[in-house]
Amino acid sequence: MLVKIVLLVTLAVVSSHAQSKVPVYVYYESLCPDSAKFINEQLYPTVKQFPNNIDLKLIPFGKSSYRTQGSETLFECHHGPNECYGNKVHACALANIEGNSYQPNRTKEVLTLEYVNCLMERAQFKSGEFPGKACADQFEINWETIEQCSNSTQGSNLLRNYGDETLKLQNPLASVPTVAFRQTYDSDVQKLAVDNFRAALCKNLSPAPMECRVGPGGGAAAIASVGLLTVVSLALTRLI
Repeated sequence: MLVKIVLLVTLAVVSSHAQSKVPVYVYYESLCPDSAKFINEQLYPTVKQFPNNIDLKLIPFGKSSYRTQGSETLFECHHGPNECYGNKVHACALANIEGNSYQPNRTKEVLTLEYVNCLMERAQFKSGEFPGKACADQFEINWETIEQCSNSTQGSNLLRNYGDETLKLQNPLASVPTVAFRQTYDSDVQKLAVDNFRAALCKNLSPAPMECRVGPGGGAAAIASVGLLTVVSLALTRLI
C-alpha cells in the first residue's frame, strides 16, 4: 500500500513539470519603449521561470510597412529608419544565432532570449544607436554574421516575412507590443499579457504547473518538488 502511495505522489510531481509548451507570439519593434518595457520586465523573467512551458515566437516588425521597388524591398518603420535597421538585426539574430544543445545555458533558445533582452535593454530610443555588437560580445555570439545579414538581401527578406506574418494576425496591427497565444488575437488576453504576462501565461496552461499555483516565487516550489522526488526515490529504494 505504501509503495502505491509513493508512486502516486511521484507521478503527481513529475506530471506537474511535464507540461506541453504553449505557442506565444510576440509582435514588437526594436526601438519601441513599450516593447522594451514588456520584454525586459514581463517576457524575459517569465520565460526564465517557465522555460519548459513556452514555445516563444518573436516577430520584430510591429507597425512597420514595406513595398517592393524592382528587386529591392523598402521599409518604413514606426520609429524611423534606425528602427528598420534594428528590426533587421533582430530578424537576422533570430535566424542566425547558433547554440549548443549539450550546454543548457547556451542553447539557441537561451542565447536568442538573452540577446534580444539585451538589445531592448540597451537600445537608445532617442539617438537610435543600436547595441548589436555590444550585446553579441556579452554573450559570445557571432556579430559579424548578424551584421552581414542585416545589411544584405537576406535581412530584407527575413524582415519582409515577419511583416507578412504580422499582417496575418492583424492588418494593421492595433498596438505594439502585441501578444498572441497560439497565434490568435484576443483583446482581453492582450490587455492582461502586456500588464502581467505571467498571469496570462498561467491562464493558457492546462493543467497549470506548480509554479502558477504557488505564485511568483515558483522557483522555490520547483526546488521543493525536486527534493520531494529525491525523498520518494530513497523511500522506494529502501522498500524494494
